[in-house]
Amino acid sequence: MADWRPKLEDDGQPAYVRIVAALATDIARGALAAGARLPTQRALAEELGLGVGTVTRAYGEAEQRGLIEAVVGRGSFVAAAAAAAEPDAIADLSRNTPPLAFAQAVLRGAIAALARRADLAERLDYAPAGGFEADRRAAARWLARTANFPAADPAALIVTAGAQQAIAVVLAAAVRPGEAVVAEAATWHGLKAAAAQLSLRLVPAAMDHEGLAPEALDRALAESGARAAYVQPFQNPTARVMSLARRKAIIEVARRRGALLIEDDLYGPVIGELGLAPLAQLAPDAVAYVGGLSKSLAPGMRVGFLVPPQRLRSACLEALRAAALGPPTLGALVGTQLIERGEAFEVLIGIRAELTRRGELADAILAGLVEPRRQRASPHIWAPASELDAERVAGQALRAGVKVTAPAAPFLAGAPVDGLRICLGPSEPAALRRGLETLREALRQGPGLAENVV
Repeated sequence: MADWRPKLEDDGQPAYVRIVAALATDIARGALAAGARLPTQRALAEELGLGVGTVTRAYGEAEQRGLIEAVVGRGSFVAAAAAAAEPDAIADLSRNTPPLAFAQAVLRGAIAALARRADLAERLDYAPAGGFEADRRAAARWLARTANFPAADPAALIVTAGAQQAIAVVLAAAVRPGEAVVAEAATWHGLKAAAAQLSLRLVPAAMDHEGLAPEALDRALAESGARAAYVQPFQNPTARVMSLARRKAIIEVARRRGALLIEDDLYGPVIGELGLAPLAQLAPDAVAYVGGLSKSLAPGMRVGFLVPPQRLRSACLEALRAAALGPPTLGALVGTQLIERGEAFEVLIGIRAELTRRGELADAILAGLVEPRRQRASPHIWAPASELDAERVAGQALRAGVKVTAPAAPFLAGAPVDGLRICLGPSEPAALRRGLETLREALRQGPGLAENVV
């Protein structure tokens, strides 16, 4: 029998829900292997000081989700399908995805529960403008509880097929072809792709230790004539975080220049424990808010949320109809199901805890070589380096079986490359450790002598 003593998070959820969440977390991080025998329901109840009925309900829920298998006369065991996968052959530190084992642990139960929904059949039709009401209500609940955005109004929210589609939609609605959009000098490469598709000019604005600098934004708006700026409160690729004072300063610049702020808050739920309000919470009339589930649950769901200022809502709906004939249907329902059942919040708790562990590992291995993390659950970290050094480190790591983000990928044209993004989420723990150790050696070496040979 496994000597399993779960640590139950004090998050206000019923005890049985917290037992299932702890079980999913321990399976995902490898603390419970496939086939491991769990304590009897009575033994676990006594260990936790709970009633046997509470543990029985937890085991039943876990079995429904595919986490465990109950064998009559023998007991309950960790299901083989729920156990962590084999370590990666390649250490992938290039893709910014969350650890997927937590979402995998609840997926089977969520899909099975879809069949019992009374509203399932209507999802075979096109969605109404903005999305089905159940999806918009679930999204608003998610943003209020995880991203410090209680002002998110279901009636104003538009459901999209991922945050990338939301970005493209608001750009198409608010900016004309040939016009400029200001963004951080290093930004989300998906913005670059959307701007190119829509024939928009991206103008880089300098950053400091909190991300986009207000004076740089002011100067870029004035010089370019741009009517919109794309901003990230949690910065990708650098992992820098805007303080509340910085957010207010950015809003003040945008108001003075009459510019729309497109706020990409996709990482808001991951860093939600900081308690920082989104820019859209502070200035809903000046900000088009973009969020979604890809960085906090799983990217394959392709569920995004757009909350535009009221004056842009009709134009955004028209742009979405032109791109996809409206919001997603069945795909969005999976995210709604997870939120309504509370499982989405359990997954997020597990992902935050795992990213915290991975960040602490990165701190220990890369001490002095990367920027200090501004919050615990960071999905990526930033290693300052010149362009030549960044390219050298990336190439050396790849030859050793470690992938990192191409150094130039996040930077806008004309902005100097000054670092390297290292993603902590996609690789299994053993592969992550190997990748970080490989990067440590490459970063320590410094520029090679060959650069000076003529």
